[in-house]
Amino acid sequence: MPMTASKVTLKDVAARAGVSYQTVSKVLNGDMQVAPETMERIQAAVQELGYRPNRIARNMRAGRSFMIGYSWTQTEPGQVNHILDQFLSSMVREASAVGYYVLPFPFSEGKSQIDSYRDLIRSGNVDGFVLSSVNYHDPRIQYLLKQKFPFVAFGRSNPEWDFAWVDIDGAAGTRQAIEYLIGRGHRRIAILAWPEESRVGNDRLQGYLDAMRAAEIDIEPGYLLRGEGTFEVGRAMTLHLLELPPERRPTAIMALNDTMAIGAMAAARECGLEIGTDLAIIGFDDAPMVQYLFPPLTSVRQPIAEAGHKCVELLVSLVEGRPIEQHHILLSPSLIIRASA
Repeated sequence: MPMTASKVTLKDVAARAGVSYQTVSKVLNGDMQVAPETMERIQAAVQELGYRPNRIARNMRAGRSFMIGYSWTQTEPGQVNHILDQFLSSMVREASAVGYYVLPFPFSEGKSQIDSYRDLIRSGNVDGFVLSSVNYHDPRIQYLLKQKFPFVAFGRSNPEWDFAWVDIDGAAGTRQAIEYLIGRGHRRIAILAWPEESRVGNDRLQGYLDAMRAAEIDIEPGYLLRGEGTFEVGRAMTLHLLELPPERRPTAIMALNDTMAIGAMAAARECGLEIGTDLAIIGFDDAPMVQYLFPPLTSVRQPIAEAGHKCVELLVSLVEGRPIEQHHILLSPSLIIRASA
């Protein structure tokens, strides 16, 4: 008589495969190696009967939820954050591959963000957290360190705090871009930077300062502009730069994200300049759509998929008590050269 998947048990699978149910349990949980022909029989029985493991029972036996909490900053309506979207997708793939799930929840400012973490810890709904949008003096890191609860941060914070993190070397990415522009003969290079309280922004800005200093190029007063990383801000900053006299006007502009760089491209067109010839423009992030702009945007590509993979890999090792060789993982970005520079 056919059985529904919800009624199929380990003993049914064992009977069909001709082995003990203890063997089936250990094989499906990855706790036992068996002969290839035995494994084939067990897998065939699972497929034929439509067996689905009882995850609630498994979680109770293991004393874990097999759930990873992840809070992210929600974008404004009509906008997207390609980087964090890619990061979340890569985490979901890696977590699924090792038997875990990702539980997303909104990032909140102030005291309420700690309340969310506290509630999830007390409820036992997560085994650990991955943090993104990490900044200086991050209260989430302070709280989780105090609670001694497993977490991995996608990004660094205060250097004196000891915690597991995966990050992308933003300074190296910007330095590559500026060195490339200098190699192309540019000396008047401006940068569209982020507010001073942005840790990621300061990290990327440092690459610009290092490259200019190494090439012994003085930075023109007014070439370092700060503002939010939006299209409107990038456009306004660039229009301001292009109002300078021709002999002081920058010949190249580096933006700390692609959205600002696209704003810079719009400003250049408004001023009748040919992008890539009259004015070189470089962005940061290499969002999927920038290769389809006219001209295609030169940008610094971040290894986002690898970052998501490493965060989950590191967190699962912490949760399961396995030894970790490297608590701090710094990944290198790469410059993708296109016609805008």
